[in-house]
Amino acid sequence: MLPIGEHTLAHYLAGAGYDTAYVGKWHLASAPPHRGPDDFETHAIPPERRGGYRDFWLASDVLEFTSHSYDGHMFDARMRRRNFPSGRYRADVLTDWAIEYLLKRSTDRPFFLFVSYIEPHHQNDHKHFEGPRGSRRRFREFVVPGDLTDTTGDWRTEYPDYLGCINRVDENVGRFREALRDLGQNSNTVVFYTSDHGSHFRTRNSEYKRSCHDGCIRIPMIAAGPGFEGGLVVPQLVSLIDLPPTVLRCASVKPPRKMRGRCLQPLVAGRTSGWRNEVFLQISESQCGRAIRTNRWKYSVRAPDKTGADPSSDTYVEDYLYDLTTDPHERANLVADRAHAATRKRLARILKEHMRKAGEKVPTVLQFLPYSAVDPARRRSL
Repeated sequence: MLPIGEHTLAHYLAGAGYDTAYVGKWHLASAPPHRGPDDFETHAIPPERRGGYRDFWLASDVLEFTSHSYDGHMFDARMRRRNFPSGRYRADVLTDWAIEYLLKRSTDRPFFLFVSYIEPHHQNDHKHFEGPRGSRRRFREFVVPGDLTDTTGDWRTEYPDYLGCINRVDENVGRFREALRDLGQNSNTVVFYTSDHGSHFRTRNSEYKRSCHDGCIRIPMIAAGPGFEGGLVVPQLVSLIDLPPTVLRCASVKPPRKMRGRCLQPLVAGRTSGWRNEVFLQISESQCGRAIRTNRWKYSVRAPDKTGADPSSDTYVEDYLYDLTTDPHERANLVADRAHAATRKRLARILKEHMRKAGEKVPTVLQFLPYSAVDPARRRSL
C-alpha cells in the first residue's frame, strides 16, 4: 500500500497548476493480508488512497481481478462501477476512456495523465497471456528470442498472445497520439511509453517476471515531445527511478532531493559526463535478491535463508554472473568460474554500496560454491 500522505508526482504537478488524471491499474491501495477494511483489490478505491490524482479517476486496484481481455469493469472518481463495453478489448477500453478525458477536460490548465495498461501481463486466473482474438494465428510464425531458444517454460504456447498484447498496446498509443494531434496538443505534450517489467516465460524460475535477467528488466522506453525529438537512441543505462524527476522537469518543477533518479533531458542533449555506470535491482516475491547491471556485467545475489516475502537480509550468496558482451542472452552463468573471481569481488563491492545508498544495512555477500563442496561456514565473504 502506498502510505497515505505520501507526496507523489500527482501532488507536485497539481501544486504547479496541472490537472492530474489516472486511468487503469493502480495496484497501490491494498495492504496485506488483503481482506477487511484495507482490501481494495476488487473494490472502489477511496480518494485518500489515490496518490493525489484528483481531477479524473477511472481505475481498479488490481485490474486483472476485475476484468479479463474482453470483459470487466473499473471504478470512477465517485466510486461507481463502470463496465467495459461488450466485445471491446481491454487495452482499447482504457484508451477510449483516456481519450474521453482529453475531450472533456477543461483546457485552461495543462494536464498530467497516467494510463496504466495491464497488457502484456498474463491473466492471473486464466494463467494465460490474452491477446486480441486471432493473436495466436496472426503471430504464430514468430522469431524465437535468443534467451528462449532451446529452453523449457511456456513461451511456445504463450508468445503469440504476448505479441498480440504488445501490438494492440502499440496501436492504442498511436490512437492516443492521434487524439492529441486532432486537439492541437501533440506538439506541446510529452509522451513516455514504457513498462514495469518484461517476461521470461517461466524459463528462469517458476513464474514470469521476478529475476535479474534482461528478459525481465531490460524494458523498452520511448519518449516523444518537447525535449525528446529527433529519433535519438540513448545507449546509457537508465532506470525507472529516472522517470519521476524527468517528468517534473518537463513541467518546470524542481525535483525534490529525496528523488534518487536523474533527469534524462541532459542525457538526451548529449551531456553524459558523470552518468551512472550501473543500475541497481531489488528482486522480491520469487526470492529475496539484489543485483546490478552494468554495460558488460550482470551480477545477482540471493538470501539463502529468506523467502520472497522478506524485505531484506544480512547475508546473501552469489547467484548469477553474466558477461553481456559475449553472452547477451545470458545462457552461461559464470558465477562459479574462478577466472572471474576478481570481477565478482569488484561487483559485490559496488552492489553493497548501492544497498547502503538505498537505506539498507550493508550485508555480507558470500562467494558462490556448490553446497556439496564446502561447509557453508567456510564460505569466503566478498
